[in-house]
Amino acid sequence: MDIFVQQLINGLILGSIYALIALGYTMVYGILGLINFAHGEVVMIGAMVCITCLNLLIGNGSDISPLLLIGASLLMAVPVCAFLGYSIERVAYRPLRKAPRLAPLITAIGVSIVLQNLAMIIWGRQYVPFPPIFSNQPLQFLGASITPLQISIIVLAALMMGGLLLLVQKTKLGRAMRATAQSPQVASLMGVNVNQVIGMTFVIGSCLGSVAGIMVAANYGQAHSYMGFLLGLKAFSAAVLGGIGNIPGAMIGGLLLGVIESLGAGYIGDLTGNVLGSQYQDIFAFLVLITVLVFRPSGLMGEKVSERP
Repeated sequence: MDIFVQQLINGLILGSIYALIALGYTMVYGILGLINFAHGEVVMIGAMVCITCLNLLIGNGSDISPLLLIGASLLMAVPVCAFLGYSIERVAYRPLRKAPRLAPLITAIGVSIVLQNLAMIIWGRQYVPFPPIFSNQPLQFLGASITPLQISIIVLAALMMGGLLLLVQKTKLGRAMRATAQSPQVASLMGVNVNQVIGMTFVIGSCLGSVAGIMVAANYGQAHSYMGFLLGLKAFSAAVLGGIGNIPGAMIGGLLLGVIESLGAGYIGDLTGNVLGSQYQDIFAFLVLITVLVFRPSGLMGEKVSERP
């Protein structure tokens, strides 16, 4: 029972991060019908910028509380990623909006490679450690251990996902986003600035991704220039699992993917003396993804829709 509770907690932490990143994929797909494969690198840039800002603040020798340190770093990392996301849309996607689907896909992969190498030039190939500003003293819950940082990750992710749902359902921008997702041509006839809405969609997704990248770096104590590839791949899988283009589906898919991965790794690792669990933890998530898509290609919460002319 202790193993189950511990792996369930680990899965919720991991799934919360996947869900935040998956929202960036599903929002862009819901409006443009395209996959932004450079989103994982935006996540990585957010983590790297945050670590750089933390090191600069700590290096000044001033006695600043951890909350103020992470808050100041967020104020730097989030705008950088927002600008990066908007620039990707403006430079790589907008000129190719009417091109065949393959063109923006290749462009996104190219942008991803450029960002990876740019990060490698700036921060190097090595792992960049996250400054130890948070307490690692674990708390006991039903026989399992969880740190205050991990509790903060779950709570913050839940608040951000709830805030996104409120934005999409209750605000003028959210109505414009839903209208653009239904039909950009009709939305523009009704006075919606489609370019502005699409740009804001990239900005919001990039902001969520930057926070998720910081969560990953803080939870694992490090970041590196290639961390966005696997994170992005898993988050994209979570979006597909929940139903690509469906915001609640991306949240559920991310949480489910994280829990499945943690439970699979925990129980296999326990049976094999912790030899195979961590090495093969990625297999479980993708096996479930394949199984779900075989029987329900639209995802758990996706709907079958006809192709737009």
